[in-house]
Amino acid sequence: MTIFSKATQLVRKSSHHQLLSTMTKFTGSLVGMGNPLLDISADVGQDILDKYDVKLDNAILAEDKHVPIYKELVDNYSPQYIAGGATQNSIRVAQWIMTANGKPGQTAYFGCVGNDSFGNQLEECAAADGVKVHYMKDESTPTGTCAVLVKDGERCLIANLAAANNFKPSHLETDESKAIYESASLYYIAGFFLTVSVDALKIIAEHSVANNKTFCLNLSAPFIIDFFADQVATALEYADFVFCNESEAEAYGKKHELGDDLKEIALKIAASPKKNEEKKRFVIFTQGSTSTIVAHDGKVEEYKVVPLPKEDLVDTNGAGDAFVGGFLAGVMAEKSVGDSVELGHEAARFIIQQPGTTLTKPCEIKL
Repeated sequence: MTIFSKATQLVRKSSHHQLLSTMTKFTGSLVGMGNPLLDISADVGQDILDKYDVKLDNAILAEDKHVPIYKELVDNYSPQYIAGGATQNSIRVAQWIMTANGKPGQTAYFGCVGNDSFGNQLEECAAADGVKVHYMKDESTPTGTCAVLVKDGERCLIANLAAANNFKPSHLETDESKAIYESASLYYIAGFFLTVSVDALKIIAEHSVANNKTFCLNLSAPFIIDFFADQVATALEYADFVFCNESEAEAYGKKHELGDDLKEIALKIAASPKKNEEKKRFVIFTQGSTSTIVAHDGKVEEYKVVPLPKEDLVDTNGAGDAFVGGFLAGVMAEKSVGDSVELGHEAARFIIQQPGTTLTKPCEIKL
């Protein structure tokens, strides 16, 4: 049986098709752009991590040696199939919170999928979560997938971008795309998209600067920082908010010889060159259950994380995405940065008690 025939967990009712057709005009405030992927998530042993030469708490792009893992998970591990992709996850979480607080239709998302059942399922899932998606459809390449290897609550991600890698800037030049992103005031793009199209990112980012809107960037993974340094440097100049976790912060510090003090690294990123000088940059480093660091205008603050009992931890996959989603919901609701960080903590705390970035339970987060 193929991966496609086994992905029954994403099947949605026909009412969601109706929802898709009614979500035509976007009047919300947040737009994301990234790599839409179908997560294939399974609990595995150390043997699988060793077999494919991967480590927990890391995210990589699939190489030839990783290609067999998708079939192996399907054949031997009864995986879960979850709508994924870092940016799309954050947008879904932000909308989940906004909807629960009486503000539906606040988010939209761009990405590229195949013209196949997985692409259709991703679109239906996003619509069911209240997100307006405007995917570019690739007729010749299948929708991207991500192997999510979970062990003892920690995870490793192996992404096979497939169609997601084929997003073109021309998609943003259509009337519908322009109407969507010109309506928004807040933009979010994860660093994973820097491997796909810096030119597309610049269209959104330059619109943001020209109109004094807010652009947010996530550094996403150490390999992005190490191997796509020029692309990161280009994107960083547009960023009003920069997110990453401690391992990505350490990688950035090492790459740019900024030392290993995370607070100092955050301050130096905050002070680096910026296109829109009217807004001073905020740099936000999450550290799992350790305090979140926020650097801004030469100062650093720390926000404590309420620890989760180990027995309640299900899966750390999506914790960082959920944090950003909660934070962006706070920005949309015009909360302070400190309050937005706390919203991020609440969202991440919820997600790590779920398998993957699943939003099947009611949101109890209050804005």
